Amino acid sequence: MQAIRQLAQFLKPYRLWAILAPLAMLLEVVMDLTQPQMMQRIIDNGVAARDMNYVLISAGLMIIFALIGAIGGIGCTVYTFKASLGFSADLRAALFRKVQTFSFRNLDQFDTGQLITRMTNDVTQMQEAVGALLRIMVRAPLLMIGSLIMAILTAAQLAFIPLLLIPVVLLGVWWIISRAYPLYGEVQTRLDTLNTVMQENLAGVRVVKAFVRAGKEIERFGKANMSLTDQLIKVARVTAVTMPMMMSIMNVGIAGVLWFGGNQVQTGGMHLGQIIAFVNYLQQTLMSLLMVSMLVLQVSRAAASAQRIEKVMGSAPDVQDKPTAQTETTPRGRVAFEKVTFSYDGHAGDPVLKEISFVAEPGQTVALLGSTGAGKSSLVNLIPRFYDVTGGRVTIDGVDVRDMDQVALRRHIGVALQETVLFSGSIRDNIRYGRPDASEEEVIAAAQAAQAHEFINSMPDGYETQLGQRGVNLSGGQKQRVAIARALLVKPTILILDDSTSAIDVETEAEIQTALRRRVNTMNPISNEPTCTTFVIAQRISTVLSADKILVIEDGQIAAEGRHADLMTTSQIYRDIYDSQLGTGGKGHG
Repeated sequence: MQAIRQLAQFLKPYRLWAILAPLAMLLEVVMDLTQPQMMQRIIDNGVAARDMNYVLISAGLMIIFALIGAIGGIGCTVYTFKASLGFSADLRAALFRKVQTFSFRNLDQFDTGQLITRMTNDVTQMQEAVGALLRIMVRAPLLMIGSLIMAILTAAQLAFIPLLLIPVVLLGVWWIISRAYPLYGEVQTRLDTLNTVMQENLAGVRVVKAFVRAGKEIERFGKANMSLTDQLIKVARVTAVTMPMMMSIMNVGIAGVLWFGGNQVQTGGMHLGQIIAFVNYLQQTLMSLLMVSMLVLQVSRAAASAQRIEKVMGSAPDVQDKPTAQTETTPRGRVAFEKVTFSYDGHAGDPVLKEISFVAEPGQTVALLGSTGAGKSSLVNLIPRFYDVTGGRVTIDGVDVRDMDQVALRRHIGVALQETVLFSGSIRDNIRYGRPDASEEEVIAAAQAAQAHEFINSMPDGYETQLGQRGVNLSGGQKQRVAIARALLVKPTILILDDSTSAIDVETEAEIQTALRRRVNTMNPISNEPTCTTFVIAQRISTVLSADKILVIEDGQIAAEGRHADLMTTSQIYRDIYDSQLGTGGKGHG
């Protein structure tokens, strides 16, 4: 419940609607409480006395009161929807904003399916709980208390019946809630699993089909689906008792009223109208208790969702800016790693990088070679602070990147990540992603440098060609070239290409390298230095032959460092890589 209270702040902008909804419901409750009394008077004063005029007038008043109550009910519903839908929209937006602040390490802790569930189903559970509270938190207690008081005032001789039944109902409700609450948390967890399986399969449907694994994936989805279904059935078994229990207790109560009340009528101690009114009040009292029990169940499920939402909202971004962080910077591009150690699990985990030290001067191209898992991507991810170092420091122009504002830092860094990600929209919009205000000439120049201009122009709509989800209508090499163009358009001082030409043929890659060298070697008119320092991760050694500095990474350490000619004479590891691809052991350029 603590999590629900913390999330209640999102209801504050809609407090006017949240106040008006219960007030409108109060009007409906008052009108509902008058109906049995009016019915009693019609029977005892009108029907019994054969006074049809009294009956018609009283019936007319009942209709008027019912219409007034209906107006209150409609008003409550409208105000409730305004408050609950506004609440859920703001909460969902806050969750999305929170996720955008996460560092890569935070995102590693949450599966995509989990985050989707929290921003959709969990928020919906909270929305429904808020709606139920605004509609029922006034109606149920007031109707229950009001009906109980009116029942006693109507027939004090029968007051013992509801006073005996209410504790029985409360005990039954407590039993149901105590067993249902823990089950709801497991429901949401299993829904996470289902969404994760579904998201993975939709994203990787081509791999599934290529390896003829549709049957296996259907089985995998079926297991997750049945697991969720089984848990929902467990919840249903517990909550299914509620309605039969309430109806049984209510029927016992009505039978008791008719038994004891009938005797009173025969002896002249009560009138028939009192019995009818008392039965109505008894039904309203017990139905109000049912509403309260259903509300508590709804809130119980919302509490489980609130805890899951709060886990995301309460997660502090692993990478945070210092209060004194530099917000304005014009880097020259000198990057230095000073005894850098890094672990994905912080100080508790095994280091992925160990005591890494090297310097990249402005305008240099630094290439990183090494086997899969050696730590190449981890190393370059530390420059834009996708992760923070565990030990040592990374500096740009002598300033620790942890002393720089993340936005200011990344504004000067262009990145083409290992996994090419494009967004639905036009090719032009994807290239402009980092600089939405870039001119058409700048977009074309970046595309030309990335060797993408020709294939873009060959498409019917050119740069206006609409891409499907994740750029599905482009080949792997085309997507990589668009991603490189996107990185170049920001005119970075530091450019990171993380294995971003793996799907591009050797000839096109050579043309890209030539265009990159031409852009990198452009001199800054103020500092008279090259404008861009480039880090290249590549699997093909032909990609790095002309690099100013080559780092051979092995087991998280620099095993060798130098230019191609130097490494051919000083590093056996480098020679082995060269020979396997281009030398006596190779069969071509790959």
